[in-house]
Amino acid sequence: MTFALEHIINRLQSSKVIGQSNIAISGVCIDSRKAEEGFLYAAMPGMHADGHDFIQKAIENGATAILANRIDNPQTGVTYIQVNDVPESMGIACHLFYGEPTKTLKLVGTTGTNGKTTVSTLLFELYTSMGYRCGLVSTVENRIGNEIIPSTHTTPDTAELNAMLAQMVEAGCDYCFMECSSHAIHQRRIAGLEFTGAVFTNLTHDHLDYHKTFDNYLKAKKQFFNELPSTAWALTNKDDRNGMVMLQNTKATRYTYAMKSGADFTVKILESDFQGMKLKLDGKEAWVNLVGAFNAYNLAAVYGAAFLLTSEEENIILPLTRAGRVNGRFEAINGPERVTAIVDYAHTPDALENVIKTINDIRGNHAQLITVVGCGGNRDAAKRPEMGKIAARLSSKVIFTSDNPRGENPETIIEQMEAGVEGQYYKKLLKITDRKEAIHTAVMLAAPGDVILIAGKGHETYQEIQGVKHPFDDKAIVRSIFNQNNG
Repeated sequence: MTFALEHIINRLQSSKVIGQSNIAISGVCIDSRKAEEGFLYAAMPGMHADGHDFIQKAIENGATAILANRIDNPQTGVTYIQVNDVPESMGIACHLFYGEPTKTLKLVGTTGTNGKTTVSTLLFELYTSMGYRCGLVSTVENRIGNEIIPSTHTTPDTAELNAMLAQMVEAGCDYCFMECSSHAIHQRRIAGLEFTGAVFTNLTHDHLDYHKTFDNYLKAKKQFFNELPSTAWALTNKDDRNGMVMLQNTKATRYTYAMKSGADFTVKILESDFQGMKLKLDGKEAWVNLVGAFNAYNLAAVYGAAFLLTSEEENIILPLTRAGRVNGRFEAINGPERVTAIVDYAHTPDALENVIKTINDIRGNHAQLITVVGCGGNRDAAKRPEMGKIAARLSSKVIFTSDNPRGENPETIIEQMEAGVEGQYYKKLLKITDRKEAIHTAVMLAAPGDVILIAGKGHETYQEIQGVKHPFDDKAIVRSIFNQNNG
């Protein structure tokens, strides 16, 4: 596969071109190690490294075109394109190189602190069940129809993402449902894509290690909506205090969903237990397999997005009632003596509080909630005491443990969580660094009818310690312990 470089140059606001523009390129990349003969390499800025430092390496590997915001010592036989915004330009270049796949696909992006995976996955499942061939780009996995492609980032880099979207077109997909993380928006990984619609779930404390301030985090999310075309629609959570902020400057047609206020699409919880809940969704009653107010919002977002895509409400409700739970999101595992374990990805203060409150609303008056929770290393440390405070206040017993400590000392992370625990709740707290031992202890502490929440890792099947990913699956471990106790 080759593509005329001059077609890319003509679409970019380039300030300077050195070398031949009438050449063909055979690939695009942002990693110099992936450069091959005839590739276009983009010198991307980064938090820890500058792509300009690897231009020479890319050329040595075969790159014949370089996209950069500065040109030092140009070499004969290489075309240099100087632009002000390399990530934005690379997004456009990748989309062009791969045949502008989002002109064919109906692309729906979902952003927000919590709920992105659930909304995107449920939309994928809904439209697949309606007979459409679909693609999915998510934290848990990427899908092209029935083919599963492992996910390493919430949103892949711009070259990988456009290549995947092109594969979806080639496979005959009609729709693609994609999570759009704040990192991906800010780093311009989705630049150049044409969105049919966009969904906003909520905005709470997260990723301040990267964005530094909540205002920067909000602006990153809002940028997604600001850049939507007038042909797109934007659907926001009206009950979230920042929901309407997302729509302030968008050219897209604006829609809302809500539980507490009037909106274009509304939802209300009528009944619930650990197996599901009865909702009134847009005026129609339906039993669904998901649990909790946060999932009621997610389902309203899914319903609203589906209605805006196809305007076939009679074909939406029934498939939603059949939708299964998303991997690692409020997954209930039944143990001996009516003990229930809930495994959930909750790794932000708001998500943890939502899950615990949902469990507390459902569990019997005499049942305990035993929460096992940790915080990830090398990530936003400011949320650690807040998560510790929430877990201790709302649980009957709480065990602070290791999550993915990455390069940090897990005991230090636990101490920072402990700093948030209010004095009157301190007697509820245990600290067990070994996560498997913590889960085992929670099971041993559980009396008949109790509930155990294992929070933070959800779908993950590894624990990252000092740069090494060790096999670790919360669900597999709790099932194993339950089975031993049954024996």
